[in-house]
Amino acid sequence: MLAVGTAAAGAAYLLLGASSNVAMLAIALVLGGIGSSTQHPIASSLVAAAYDGPRARGALGTYNFAGDLGKMALPATTASLIAIMSWNSAASVIGVIGVLGAGAILLVLRAGPTKRSVRAGEQHDARKVRDRASLLHNGFPLLLAIGVIDSATRMGFLTFLPFLLRAKGAGVPEIGVALTLLFAGGAAGKLVCGFLGARLGVLPTVLLTEGATAAGIVALLPLPFGPALALLPIIGVALNGTSSVLYGTVPDVVTVEQRETAFGVFYTGTIGAGALSPALYGLFGDAIGLIPTMLLVAAVVLLTLPLAWQLTRALDAPLGAGDSTPPS
Repeated sequence: MLAVGTAAAGAAYLLLGASSNVAMLAIALVLGGIGSSTQHPIASSLVAAAYDGPRARGALGTYNFAGDLGKMALPATTASLIAIMSWNSAASVIGVIGVLGAGAILLVLRAGPTKRSVRAGEQHDARKVRDRASLLHNGFPLLLAIGVIDSATRMGFLTFLPFLLRAKGAGVPEIGVALTLLFAGGAAGKLVCGFLGARLGVLPTVLLTEGATAAGIVALLPLPFGPALALLPIIGVALNGTSSVLYGTVPDVVTVEQRETAFGVFYTGTIGAGALSPALYGLFGDAIGLIPTMLLVAAVVLLTLPLAWQLTRALDAPLGAGDSTPPS
């Protein structure tokens, strides 16, 4: 699945390079989205299988940080390619890199069996049904709700940030620098907060990161462009840092058999929220204006705090405690 997904993403770039109309472009975008998102739940599950308990948060934070390094490196590589060739040719080169990367993934993962603790076939079918049903218990819905709000806040903030910076007098180059600083802080936040969550636990880390996100957004509004530029990396750390803690907590609220499904549901919910929130917040922006909408984004993220407190209570309960179905 990892190799096929990466190959699909590479094929999307090849199709993009050959596209001559909007329909081909749309197909390439859909194929690229499907292919590039395939690895999220599977790779996260593999990392969680290799690192148990609190160590999974640090490991998943490192994994997310590596992904952000790729998000910064690939656009820079593409920009360099476009400087010496057409954008079609540059897209095709990236597509070839993706297809070759898929082959490398296949070879590396087949070089040695991955150690996993999945106990497939050792339990009765009724027990497996009960395990799947327990996705509704043990804090997973709470964790998903926190992830949805966190992702919606991140994408809502990113949607309106350029408009806010423009109102502060920034031009296109300055906005580009500001976004780079924000993303650099976000990459660092994913790495640092993963290990911070492993050391402090879910509740203190979520309180810290989400509280800092809300405070940072509010503090950003009245600042002139220069001080706002200095604040953006700090906001980036808080804005992206929560995600590593949440990804690392998924294995704590589901059984081993549920990991792939749970990660799939979690990523679908968070990415879906990130896709819908700009349009939703855009409606508020049209109705109430830029500054009130930014304040609304800061207020909504605070809803994660009581959810995080409830989640810690669920984490203290035995896995499966919410399911009263007796074993067969």
